[in-house]
Amino acid sequence: MAVDLARETALKILYDITENQAYSNISVNKYLDNDKLREIDRSFATELVYGTVKWLLQIDYIIGKYSSIKLKKLSPWIKNVLRLGVYQLLHTDRIPVSAACNTAVDLAKRYGHQASSRFVNAVLRNISKSKDSIAYPDKSDIASYLSILYSHPVWMVQKWIDLYGKEFTEELLKSNNQVPDFVIRTNTLKTDKQTLLEALHKEGINAEPGRYVEEAVVLKNPSSISNLETFQKGYFQVQDESSMLAAKILDPREGETVIDVCSAPGGKATHMAQLMKNKGTVIARDIYQHKLNLIEQSCSRLGIDIIKTEILDACRLDENLIGKADRVLIDAPCSGLGIIRKKPDIKYSRTEHELKEITGLQQKILKIASKYLKVGGYMIYSTCTIQPQENLEIVQDFLAKNPDFSLTGFRELMPQTLDIASSAEGYIQLYPNIYQTDGFFISKIKREK
Repeated sequence: MAVDLARETALKILYDITENQAYSNISVNKYLDNDKLREIDRSFATELVYGTVKWLLQIDYIIGKYSSIKLKKLSPWIKNVLRLGVYQLLHTDRIPVSAACNTAVDLAKRYGHQASSRFVNAVLRNISKSKDSIAYPDKSDIASYLSILYSHPVWMVQKWIDLYGKEFTEELLKSNNQVPDFVIRTNTLKTDKQTLLEALHKEGINAEPGRYVEEAVVLKNPSSISNLETFQKGYFQVQDESSMLAAKILDPREGETVIDVCSAPGGKATHMAQLMKNKGTVIARDIYQHKLNLIEQSCSRLGIDIIKTEILDACRLDENLIGKADRVLIDAPCSGLGIIRKKPDIKYSRTEHELKEITGLQQKILKIASKYLKVGGYMIYSTCTIQPQENLEIVQDFLAKNPDFSLTGFRELMPQTLDIASSAEGYIQLYPNIYQTDGFFISKIKREK
């Protein structure tokens, strides 16, 4: 029996994510590395996986409404066949109902049995007939209602309602379910933005300038990026604009010594080297050699030779570098709740308890990294989350315990198109629903004495 290869690949990836707790991006890359898949199949499988994971909570709620068998009693393969089918029925507008149902039945036959295929067909057909009248939780319990409507855990929704209010939270949830811009950073060591835009156009890529950062370019139809000549020649690096702002605000100068204590995958380190015109020293550290190898590969491609990679846990003090750095970048480990658009499985893998645990790690890293800074030097503390307890509260706690340091304003370093008043006070918080970037926090701290 022939089955749709793209959908079968998506099913295997979804099984890997939901049953083996695999990271979505790693599993996608693993299964798409298949010579049998055409480019169109890879693109479709990727859309199916990320779309289904994005809407997983809602999809499971709906399956529970229409299935005669409880979700937890279904075989994992059949459960994921149903999930893929429901995603296609409810969240795509170009896939016919017949195609969504029939291909799901084919997969159920291969990964289940005859009864499984009849069950899958019945559930999907019933959902298709009544998709405009599905009963969601009552709005009187607003957190539960928004949780299912936008497919986010109820604890997360409630936390954001408490922090930001209902209207802001609903806009944030909507934004988290949108497809983010695919942004790259022009490598000004090798080219300029206009030349890059023209070269990308010749390669069939529709590209336009980014929203905020001068080096930023948005790709409208990204496909097989690593095969592009412009990529292979090192004319650009994939990086979100929010992440680019961290290096811009740190403002490293030629000839300086800069330490990036949590460097992988190296976007900010290579950006700093670029801003320094490849003159000086950037020490890029991580705890995994394979991640440092990726940084070294990027440096080779981008034409950067001032980055020195080192294995070191940011929680361990390197006494040899105390007071030696002109600038320090701390892109701290965090909950990642600002990058749900890119990694939707983060919604389901994070817990309230983890949020409480990670703040202790962040405080420790900031305290240790601050010791590397010279008097008069600057450091950035940044995260890709929107939780105040991981962001401004961490910085305020550090400053209260370390009077030799203070927040320093950086309004003059902000792009003209991004006017955030708190930049004058030494920090900014970006939200995807307001700025169309990743959710990102950046603070700038100076060692005064």
